[in-house]
Amino acid sequence: MSARLDFRSRHIGPFGSEREEMLRDIGYESLSALADAAVPAGIRLDDSLNLPEPKSEQEALTWLKSIMGKNQVVKSFIGQGYHGTHVPGVIQRNILENPGWYTAYTPYQAEIAQGRLEALLNFQTMITDLTGLDIANASLLDEGTAAAEAVTLALSSKPKGKAIWVSDRCHPQTIDVLLTRTEPLGLEVIIGDWEKFEPTEGVFAALVQYPDTRGRIDDFEAFFRKNTENGIVNIVAADVLALTVLKAPGEFGADICVGSSQRFGVPMGFGGPHAGFMACKDALKRKMPGRIIGVSVDPYGKPGYRLALQTREQHIRRDKATSNICTAQVLLAVMASMFAVYHGPEGLIHIANEVHSKTAALKAALEKAGIAIEEGPFFDTLVAKVPGKAATYLAAALEAGFNLRSIDADHLGISCDETTTLEEIAALAAAFGASAPEASTGTAWPDSLSRNTPFLTQKAFNSYHSETEMLRYLKRLESRDLALNESMIALGSCTMKLNATSEMMPLSWPEVSSIHPFAPEAQTVGYREMLSLLEDWLAEITGFAAVSLQPNAGSQGEYAGLLAIRSYHKSRGDDHRNICLIPVSAHGTNPASAVMVGMKVVGVKCDENGNIDMQDLAALTEKHRDNLAALMVTYPSTHGVFEETIRSICEIIHEAGGQVYMDGANMNAQVGLTSPGFIGADVCHLNLHKTFCIPHGGGGPGVGPIGVASQLVPFLPGHATLENKANAVCSAPWGSASINTISWMYIAMMGTEGLTEATQSAILGANYIARRLAEFFPILYTGNEGLVAHECIIDVRPLSDQSGVTVEDVAKRLMDYGFHSPTMSWPVGGTLMIEPTESESKAELDRFCDAMISIHGEITAIIRGEADANDNLLKNAPHPTEVICGNEWTHVYTREQAAFPLPYLRQHKFWPYLGRIDNVHGDRNLVCTCDTVEAYAAAAGA
Repeated sequence: MSARLDFRSRHIGPFGSEREEMLRDIGYESLSALADAAVPAGIRLDDSLNLPEPKSEQEALTWLKSIMGKNQVVKSFIGQGYHGTHVPGVIQRNILENPGWYTAYTPYQAEIAQGRLEALLNFQTMITDLTGLDIANASLLDEGTAAAEAVTLALSSKPKGKAIWVSDRCHPQTIDVLLTRTEPLGLEVIIGDWEKFEPTEGVFAALVQYPDTRGRIDDFEAFFRKNTENGIVNIVAADVLALTVLKAPGEFGADICVGSSQRFGVPMGFGGPHAGFMACKDALKRKMPGRIIGVSVDPYGKPGYRLALQTREQHIRRDKATSNICTAQVLLAVMASMFAVYHGPEGLIHIANEVHSKTAALKAALEKAGIAIEEGPFFDTLVAKVPGKAATYLAAALEAGFNLRSIDADHLGISCDETTTLEEIAALAAAFGASAPEASTGTAWPDSLSRNTPFLTQKAFNSYHSETEMLRYLKRLESRDLALNESMIALGSCTMKLNATSEMMPLSWPEVSSIHPFAPEAQTVGYREMLSLLEDWLAEITGFAAVSLQPNAGSQGEYAGLLAIRSYHKSRGDDHRNICLIPVSAHGTNPASAVMVGMKVVGVKCDENGNIDMQDLAALTEKHRDNLAALMVTYPSTHGVFEETIRSICEIIHEAGGQVYMDGANMNAQVGLTSPGFIGADVCHLNLHKTFCIPHGGGGPGVGPIGVASQLVPFLPGHATLENKANAVCSAPWGSASINTISWMYIAMMGTEGLTEATQSAILGANYIARRLAEFFPILYTGNEGLVAHECIIDVRPLSDQSGVTVEDVAKRLMDYGFHSPTMSWPVGGTLMIEPTESESKAELDRFCDAMISIHGEITAIIRGEADANDNLLKNAPHPTEVICGNEWTHVYTREQAAFPLPYLRQHKFWPYLGRIDNVHGDRNLVCTCDTVEAYAAAAGA
């Protein structure tokens, strides 16, 4: 094998003689020959991509450093939902910068995801305690999205009204997201002063901010009581740090509470990623969007964590879902929860009191100097009344090294945070002509608004306050999770590829992590240059006119793309175009997204090969010609095949006046070979956490930008801070801006040839696995010359029919071999969809295939009667350590067969932490906070 000298050869697994052997096994001389056979000639790009020449890892880091160095890291007192925070070193090094945490997949396989699940249960407990409500989910995308989801949750009870009342003192970006999300649903948003609001017929929900965007703390108890009496759902957007010292929203009548956990140890990152949160009353829990972590038991009575209620999330309901945007921000929620674990309740209260006392001291100093401050109780934010002089004082503060919030010509906002020092308070006061502040004690709110109820009394929040104990706790949890640093995760449609260390390093640079999303434009030159370059590169790769990086998840990108199509039709007077054709094989977020933008979903049949049924498509297009808005299509198909008819499909839709939306989940099979724009699509969302190397983080973060054809460019998402003000889909103008550096690094280091070779290698890996496993498991769908695209579906159903072994049994048994299951029972029940990606070596692909072939042998033994139909290796899988090492062994097979079915496992073995979790028991006995887990464990004798 030749030496690996450049980044491309280190990113791509099969290399040199390994690659040649794989190609020989499937009958092709070269990667190009394989791609020529697999990808229809009619959609192949005529020219190579026009991208910069690839850089080495050090060259790319130096280039990015020179760009991001143009940012100015200025101390921000802007607030408005974003605050400076100290990321504890033990959390930064052992979670944010640790592939054991950031390369894990969504915890659908609970037995090998117990570490993340415990951390997320801690997050839910933290939010439940702080909000004073019954149940919380495991995070949402950001505060604006969470507020919009809260409105949708309130709407799910099918109220008579169609209006949402919103306080004019909510954060402006939250209001903007609400306006975007409610308009397609035909909801009216009424914005006004909560003190003047009287419940009226038609209003089904009310949203307030606590403390509000100008810092004031209000008592909403009587207001909420009146709303409740009139059937109005009360929603509070709250500050998570303030809730450690202020009365919990659940105690003054809130039905739903949302917010951001960013200031619990998560960097601002020019807008993200950050974990939003939502908590609600028990009555609303079964309609709550997103993921909920619950507790159940394994077969041995040991308590274990699992995804509860929405294990498959809302998109399993397709067009009946209340939302498609149920993506979590797991890595960031884990960081926030561990911030609370590390500090404990006393530490959090101390931080909050320090922030408040410095704010109060600044207020006193400013008032002493004649600067008027808006009246009312406050926590960390002041509004200075400076008639006609806002610009003058803004400039003076900047000269002193501080950003303030420019509200208007007469008012400036000042927000303190955990990082604020006494020296900075003194310098800021001096910029206003005030003397150095004196220490302040007490609180600036009445006792009736103080928190009197304890919170975070559970063991997890009161045990790990030394760095030694915290480090060991994090390591224990990490060891219970299987991530990419352990083995390949061959999930179809999820593209779990290498997240290179050099791509991840810039996240910890201050010029990347410490920038406020609303910092002055002059301070964010580097960010804007980096983002502009990435937009241009992605536009080139996708063949589109422009790209928006604002959507902070693939689901958010779907929504933004369909919203652009809807807006385009409306601009042409075609308001009636509201029919969205969607193949029945499509991912469930597709129909959910269409419904969210006010479209009606019509399903298109697929033929026996998994392709779109062209006759049915033509008939439905003709039937709905006058009202056709769009077709949503995934390419390569959801079944892992390059459909020959894709261009004809686009032409049929365009001829009828519709637009083509392409789901970019399978973009890893297109880059450098073809593109959505070249094929004929009008809009496509990308999953940067799939094709472009942002890690899954255990279920988030992600970025879901959209590329659009020229006619849709005017309808890309806007933001109050941008030239285009309309259609904001998330809180920050560039969404999760900081992690775009990962994809920037990937493209800069790969270049045109590298990206093309990665695509070809992904196709090679999928076809190699398909060829090796075809003798044992039928390959469900193939395209040209019997080839698949970048993934393949193996059919377990024939073996299931003969043996009684289910595809879930196979998934659980794979854990004993040290592997996470491929995508299970989607898009076809009883199958496994396998996507090896380009990053896995032949040795790892062979190890996976050997495991699958060995499992085939175990199933065959059942069919032949050589193994018991009920007490067998698959039905009892997985086999955790304490079972293998226990005193009792009642099975008819041996411990060795259970734990060490193949020789490689004797060299290194990942042990599942639990036996198979009981999902039904967990849903019937829902436990979603960690206080009850200890009691639950005691009751179970664990």
